[in-house]
Amino acid sequence: MAQVAFSDAQFWEDFLPLTFTRPVAEMRCGILTFAERWQKLLQIDEVSYITEDYLQDKFKKPEATESLFIVSNFLPSDEVLQQIKDLKLGEALVYENELLVARINMEKFSLNQIEKMTDIHEGVLMFKQPTDLFSFNEKAIDFDFELLTKGRVSEELSATNGFLGDANDLFIEKGANVEFSTLNTKTGKIYIGKNAEVMEGCNLRGPIALCDDSKFNLGAKIYGATTIGPHCKVGGEVNNIVIFGYSNKGHDGFVGNSVIGEWCNLGADTNSSNLKNNYAEVKLWNYRAKRFVNTGLQFAGLIMGDHSKTAINTQFNTGTVVGVAANIFKSGFPPNLIENFSWGGMKGDEKFKLEKAYEVAELAMARRKVTFTDLDRNILKYIYSEF
Repeated sequence: MAQVAFSDAQFWEDFLPLTFTRPVAEMRCGILTFAERWQKLLQIDEVSYITEDYLQDKFKKPEATESLFIVSNFLPSDEVLQQIKDLKLGEALVYENELLVARINMEKFSLNQIEKMTDIHEGVLMFKQPTDLFSFNEKAIDFDFELLTKGRVSEELSATNGFLGDANDLFIEKGANVEFSTLNTKTGKIYIGKNAEVMEGCNLRGPIALCDDSKFNLGAKIYGATTIGPHCKVGGEVNNIVIFGYSNKGHDGFVGNSVIGEWCNLGADTNSSNLKNNYAEVKLWNYRAKRFVNTGLQFAGLIMGDHSKTAINTQFNTGTVVGVAANIFKSGFPPNLIENFSWGGMKGDEKFKLEKAYEVAELAMARRKVTFTDLDRNILKYIYSEF
C-alpha cells in the first residue's frame, strides 16, 4: 500500500471550531477517528496530512512519493473501498463533484497528474459539517463495531447487570469494568473499550461507544447515538453526543445533539438546550459563511472547540458554538457564538490571557499524563492572534 495522505483542502473550514486544532481526519465519530478508521480499512500503520500551515508542524507532512490522496471524512461501502484499493497511478474517484481519492505522486504534488476520474453515485456517507458527526453517529458506530469486532469474542457481561437485546450487539474489551447497570442493545449496538468503566446505576441505551480508559459516572443516563472518546468522564444525562476525547462532563446536567472537542470541562449542572421552544429549525454559526446558517435540524445543541471550560450552572441556548480555550463563567445565557479565548463567555468580553491559557492547558493535560508541547503552544498562539 502506498503512503496515505489525508487532505483538508475541501472541508477544513466547514468543521470549525473543531478543526482549529486538528486536521479533519483527526475528528472522532462512531468509535474511531477518521484517520484510525482508514488505517484499519487499508491496513496501514502510518498516515500523513495535508493541512493548514500552522498545524503542519504537529501533523506529519506527506513524503515525496507515490501516495493515496484521501478526503477522509466519509464512510465507504465495501464496493467503494475495493475501488479505492484498485486505483492505479493517475486515477481518481469523484463523488458529488468532490474529489474523494486519488493515487498520485507527491514529489511534484498536483492534481493535474490525474488522467482518469470515475464518478461514484452511491456507497458513500459524507460528513460535511459538525452536526453530521452526531446526526450520522449511529451509522458510524455500526460501521466501526463491525470493523473492530468481526471474528473476535467479547468479554462476558457481569451477572450484576441487567441486559436487554441481542448479545451480539454488545462488545466489551479486555480490562473494562461494568457492574450493577442496565444495558439495552434493542435500539443499537454498545461498545465498551479497553479499561473503560461503567459505574454502578448507569442506564445505557444504544447505540453507544465508550472508548478506552473512559468512565460513565454513577447513575449516568446515556441515550444513543453517543460516542465518548478515550480518557473522558461523563455523568448526568446525555443524548446523541460525540466527545472527541480527554474531556469531562462529570456531573448532573443535560447535553444533547452536540459535539465536544478535547480538553474541555463542563462544570456541574451545565445544561445545553437542543430544541427551540417554537420547534423551529436550528441555526448555527458558520465560520466559512461568517453568519448563522440553517442546519436543517430541529435538534442541535452545542459545538465546542478544544480546551474550553464552563462554570457550574452554565446554560447554553439551542445551537451554540463555542470556540477554542473559552472560559465561560458569567450568569445568564451566553450568546450563540462564543469567541476563541473568551474570558467570561459574553459578547465583548476580554480575551483569556494567552500565558494563562497555556498554563491551564498544561495542567489539564498533565492530569492525563499528556505533555503540552511547544507544538501545542504554537497552535494556540496562532489561533489567538489570527482568529
